[in-house]
This record gives sequence, structure tokens and C-alpha cells, in this order.
Amino acid sequence: MLTFLGRQRRFCDGITRRDLLKVGALSVGGLTLADLLKIEAQAAIAPTSVTPPTPGKSVIMVFLHGGPSHLDMYDMKPAAPVEFRGEFRPIRSDVPGMEICELMPRQAQIMDRLAILRGLHFVEEHSAHSLWTGYPERINRPAFGSVVSYLKGEQDGLPPYVSLMNQPLSEDPAYCGTAHRPYTPSAAGLANLELVSGVSLDRLNDRKALLGHLDTIRRDIDYRGALAGVDAYTVRALDMVASGKARAAFNISHETPEVRERYGKDNEDFLRARRLVEAGISVVTLVVGGWDTHGNNFGALRAMLPKLDQGVSALVTDLQERGLSRDVAVVVWGEFGRTPRVNPAAGRDHWPRAGFAVMSGGNFKTGQYIGETDAKGESPRGLSMTSAHVLTNLYGHLGIDPGVTIADNNGRPMYLLDERDPVPGLV
Repeated sequence: MLTFLGRQRRFCDGITRRDLLKVGALSVGGLTLADLLKIEAQAAIAPTSVTPPTPGKSVIMVFLHGGPSHLDMYDMKPAAPVEFRGEFRPIRSDVPGMEICELMPRQAQIMDRLAILRGLHFVEEHSAHSLWTGYPERINRPAFGSVVSYLKGEQDGLPPYVSLMNQPLSEDPAYCGTAHRPYTPSAAGLANLELVSGVSLDRLNDRKALLGHLDTIRRDIDYRGALAGVDAYTVRALDMVASGKARAAFNISHETPEVRERYGKDNEDFLRARRLVEAGISVVTLVVGGWDTHGNNFGALRAMLPKLDQGVSALVTDLQERGLSRDVAVVVWGEFGRTPRVNPAAGRDHWPRAGFAVMSGGNFKTGQYIGETDAKGESPRGLSMTSAHVLTNLYGHLGIDPGVTIADNNGRPMYLLDERDPVPGLV
């Protein structure tokens, strides 16, 4: 059955972002995971070439939706006037000279595994598009995960790109094609990873063979090339069900109570992300919302920061202990920072001139600040960075040259990034 979910998310820009269509349960006829994937897709021209995959590397992207306050988290200004520095105090970390907010003591204890990028410049839009692509929302470019899916492909029945956001935020494959949208699990989506009663793996393989014969006929009538993306979704659905790896990776109940307690009930997606990359998925995105603090900024952060602190600390520590930290890169960031001056409603407004990103894992040089802002946290001082610089490092971590081109829908070669300088000193 089809379920239309009406849950809304409204931000200060007045734009309501609704959850996408989700498909619930299995149909009478059998497997419907392919239908789930198709419904989330829109027709587009399929890619014409594929770069050989680079195995064994993954990226987890944590999106702090709404615009997190840099001055109250990782770029504190205790010497600034009170109307700038706010209510929180900095605390020392395990790296001399690196201090962060007192509400994040767990990260302070693992600062040697984190690199804090300060003074990032953003565009003022409540969208992750610039983070996923390196371009403002008006420029149509494929999301980072879609590019990785296009160039690396899937392996062993696992989707290369998974979004844990339920409502993918600006995760558009653009001209990479519909087959490279993220797989978005939900309760219904996970149920669809099960075999229908009475359908064996042999019978499932027969269906896949039949698809191959039908494809030959369908190509004759596919004058737009749009069927390639739809067929890829169907094949992926069959592979995911047949292998069983995806179903196991999403199931956090396989974890010990101690591990689940380390992450906490509020951070199950952090744990799920670790399980997914451990299984071999290349890109996982997840969201922690609520950072649009135009009013009551400090009250809101008192509730949110300890939860985020636990999630980030648990993820970074877990990856380290499992020997995955060099293979898995982590980035935590939002769409912009917030105004250095506190407003009359005890809030902070949008501030694209300066923000932050937290990096961990990969071959990144951690235990350092990179970049800085002026005495009031208003503007970068010296080094200026954008999301494109961060994405350059993330592509490099996966062995992908950001100077590679992908043909758009008109056949024009488009660079992955126009700005391709990495963050200085990160590698």
C-alpha cells in the first residue's frame, strides 16, 4: 500500500518540507522494494561511463539542520563582550590549546581525533545542497553520495549510498541518474528487504533472469533512456533481498547493550551509520535537526548539545576501536553559522560569513584547529574555506579526483567541483 506522510518541518524561511512518499508492507504480488525506489526517483538520462571503484573507503556525513552556532560550540570567544560570547564557557580538551563548549565534555576527551575547521563561508539557505554538492542551490549538481554511487557502483548486494534522513534533504542525483538516488530506509522499506512467503532465493534469481530478457524488449521503446534508472532500482532491490547483508546492517538490535548504551537512544542513527559503513556502504548521511535558534538559543543548546556530544563521541570512538577510523571519514556540519551578536530574543540569527565543520577519520591530521575567525567570530581571519574545499578532501579520501567530469543531461562534461583546492593542512 502507499502511505502519504504529512509530517512537516518548517523553518524561519517559511518553506515547509514534507516527508517523501513511502511504500508500506509487501504487496500481494510479492517484492515491492523496487517500487519504493522507483517512487523516490524521477526520470533522468543514465550515465554513459563509470569510473572503476575504489573499495574499502566510506564517508559519514552528519548534517546539523537549521544552522548551528559556531560561537557556542567549537569557536568560542570568551574574551568578547557578553552580547557576543553568550552564556557558555569553554573547557579544556585533551589537546593543549583546543577548547570547546562546556556542554560537550565527551568530545573534549577525544579532541586528538578531531579536526575543527573554523571560519567556513556558506550561502544563506536552509538547504544541505551546498554541503552535498559544493554549489548553491540554484546550480543543479549531483549530491556527493550520488557521485560516489555513479563512480563506484554497488558491491555485494549493498546500496552504495544510504540516507538515514527519511526525508532526503537536497540529495538529488541530478544528471548522475535516478539509479543513484540514496536508498532511504523506513519501517516499510526495511520490511521489504524480507523475502515474500513462498518465494525462495532460486525463484528470486529466476525473476532476475526474466528481467534481463524483458530489458532487451523494453530498450526498443525507451527513446529517452529513462528506463535505465528504473531498471537499476529493480536489480538493486533483488540484489539487496538476495544477499541479506543490507537487512543485517540496518538492524542495530544485533549490537550489545553496552554499545547501544554508549550511543544512547537519541543517537541510534549514529550507530546505524557505523554498522552500514562497516558492512561496506560508501556514503551514509544522517541529520540532527533543531539548530535554527532565532530565539532561546541557549536553552535549546542546553538540551541538544549533550545529545550531539554523545553521538559524535560514540561514533568516533567506536570507529577507532574497530580499526575503521582510517577507512571511514566523518564530517559534522550545518548549512551556516549564527550571528555573533545575540538578538533581543536571546537567539542568534543566520550567519553565512562564518561557520564550522568537524572532521575525523580518514587520513586527516586531527587534534588541530584549521582556520580562525576574528575576535568576535564575525569573519574568517586569513584562511577562507567553503564546502567545496571540504568535499575535495572527502572525494580524495575515496580516491576520487574532483577534477573528473560527468556528462550532464545535454552531454556537456561537468567537473565534480570547480573549486578543487583541499583544506590546507588536513592531510
